[in-house]
Amino acid sequence: MRVLIVEDQPNVANYVKRALEEQGYAVDLARTGREALDWAEVVVFDLIVLDLMLPELDGITVCRRLRKQGNQAAILMLTARDTVDDRVTGLDAGADDYLVKPFELKELLARLRALARRHTSKTSTLKVADLSLDTHTRVVMRNDTLIKLTSKEYAVLECLMREPNRVLTRTEIAESVWNYDVYNQSNVVDVYMRNLRRKIDDPFSQKLIHTVRGAGYRLSDQDDPE
Repeated sequence: MRVLIVEDQPNVANYVKRALEEQGYAVDLARTGREALDWAEVVVFDLIVLDLMLPELDGITVCRRLRKQGNQAAILMLTARDTVDDRVTGLDAGADDYLVKPFELKELLARLRALARRHTSKTSTLKVADLSLDTHTRVVMRNDTLIKLTSKEYAVLECLMREPNRVLTRTEIAESVWNYDVYNQSNVVDVYMRNLRRKIDDPFSQKLIHTVRGAGYRLSDQDDPE
């Protein structure tokens, strides 16, 4: 999932970015409110972690403008203010949740997981043939066999399983899983697809990961047309 962190304190921003990347998120950083709006114009984010106190434009203004523009990303607002009025103002501006600084990292991750579930799917289990992926527990099974994946392998597989049978271009996959600095590397998607094939397909007779030459990849229990 693609996440934008809008935070002007470098130590906080880098700490959260590193933690989210370890969980398999693709993370970009904005230091000001205006920079956040610029990012949102060119990239579709699933989640936005938005600090309230920002240079140029505050978080409330950014949140209102994003919603006015029709941005559907789940927004978690961070703030050092802990009054009822402040929380109500943030939620009324369009935020989906509110977390007070200082916060425990495990609570931030839990809230983001909850927002992701709320905004992406009503069910936690994705299935294609005998392959299943639980977005709550991050457990991947095939034919009752546990498949152990790295965080990025899991993210690529989830991207494919959310749109079974559809051909996803390398760019679509990369933009969903990696941040801007990484997904411009030409072969990163191919490398991870090879790793997934080795774990998901090689031990089983039915192949689910298909390469569509000149287009991209698709996950399907249907064989490619001749």
